[in-house]
Amino acid sequence: MSARGQVSAGELLQLVRSGRAVTRGALQQATGLSRATVGQRLDRLFRAGWLREGAGGPVGSPLGGRPSITLEFDDSHAVVLAADLETRHARAAVLSLTGEILAEHGGTLVVEDGPDAVLGDLGHWFGELLEKAGHRAEEVCGIGLAVPGPVDTASGRVVQPPIMPGWDGYDIRGRLARAFTETTGAPPVPVLVDNDANLMAYGEQRTGFPDCSAFVLVKVSTGIGAGVVVDGSLFRGIDGGAGDIGHIRVGAEALCRCGSYGCLAAVASGGAVARRLAEDGVPAASGSDVRDLLAAGHPAASALAREAGRQVGDVLATVVTLLNPGVLMIAGDLAGTAFLTGVRELLYQRALPRSTAHLHVVTSRLGERAGLVGAGALVVEHLYAPERVEERLMALGV
Repeated sequence: MSARGQVSAGELLQLVRSGRAVTRGALQQATGLSRATVGQRLDRLFRAGWLREGAGGPVGSPLGGRPSITLEFDDSHAVVLAADLETRHARAAVLSLTGEILAEHGGTLVVEDGPDAVLGDLGHWFGELLEKAGHRAEEVCGIGLAVPGPVDTASGRVVQPPIMPGWDGYDIRGRLARAFTETTGAPPVPVLVDNDANLMAYGEQRTGFPDCSAFVLVKVSTGIGAGVVVDGSLFRGIDGGAGDIGHIRVGAEALCRCGSYGCLAAVASGGAVARRLAEDGVPAASGSDVRDLLAAGHPAASALAREAGRQVGDVLATVVTLLNPGVLMIAGDLAGTAFLTGVRELLYQRALPRSTAHLHVVTSRLGERAGLVGAGALVVEHLYAPERVEERLMALGV
């Protein structure tokens, strides 16, 4: 927090949003600001429509008196758009600023069709979803997008994505902002892009495990990737490459889509299991096909999923030893009983007992919505960060 006397309206909003200080008196106590200064800062937030008064809190003095009026973040002043791209399917949604999904749609979008076409289609989806949710395009404050590849966070561009041909270095932010404007006629809004496993991890940790200081999610679908949340923040590495465990070499000779041999994704992803099933005459072309077979109890799919789980569990033993997470979540097309059984077998066999003593191995709570919830949260945390609040308040003239 800034030095005493320099605490901004954005920092007061952060205190209210986090629940650390939700009355005027508590804000004074937390910041050292005078009552008048707190009032001036809050007035800007009220005029912007970002704060509202809630119910009175308990009386703080044993002598009685009027209860303190609580302050609340007003999530009704704007909405967020989010989308989660997979290789052959996508989901999109309108979300409230507190993460409630107001309208959503899922359908076929093929990333190999290229970014221009795919992002243009998403723009049309967003227009239809806003109408369905009963919100105007002018109410949208930002767009979040999850993609199945490594992302340079500073630029929002994917970097050498193995399963996204034609997307390397493409200006995703600019194209999606234009698609939104072309469809709705509204001014461009900020667009944030991140890896799908990262955003799934962010959504799952925030909604289901907010007190877990080290959280790892592993997504096993067409490819394999991991998202890591440490102390409530995504850990991306220096240029967005953290968590790309699908390209750890495991000693096999299978050719991976990245061009190398022996990657974990080449032998244990949903795509790899689908190929092995197809070789045995079982119709399967993707991780989603394997998911359907597993749901139907197909014995060959279950056996291969368990084997894939063991291969992934072997790698995760190193991940767990390195990061010592409290929660390891398995998500994606293969995240069922057979795969999880395989993961547990090798993980607990290879990792030191010290690393797993307090580890919870679980499956996804949010399911197909995890990436959407994480993308929405990413936008909100970006736009309502203290330093950005000041910029936006000044732009609004309050």
